[in-house]
Amino acid sequence: QVQLVESGGGLVQAGGSLRLSCAASGRTLNMYAMGWFRQAPGKEREFVTAIRWNVDSTYYGDSVKGRFTISRDKSKNTVYLQMNSLKPEDTAVYYCASRKYSGRYDRSREYDYWGQGTQVTVSS
Repeated sequence: QVQLVESGGGLVQAGGSLRLSCAASGRTLNMYAMGWFRQAPGKEREFVTAIRWNVDSTYYGDSVKGRFTISRDKSKNTVYLQMNSLKPEDTAVYYCASRKYSGRYDRSREYDYWGQGTQVTVSS
């Protein structure tokens, strides 16, 4: 069992930056990867980024590549999402997720645990 808690969401102007955090607790020792998804009103949940827990490998969705950066602090069981050059279309609820096994990193159904989400609103 893994518990995930996101924080850091808020309101930001277009072009600005925001950093989200996701703190994991519980049985985190064997996490394979952690990732971020987002869901805007009326849209399907979208893969944002993911990072392998024990290997320095990252993956990004096309819409955020070059603007967002995922990182982790294993000592704190925390993953971060640094969001730069934010656009209004980045507005969504951002969810942190973790998974136990390899597979398709961009498939939300393959993740095992989810946080409650944090709202990010980018104004134009």
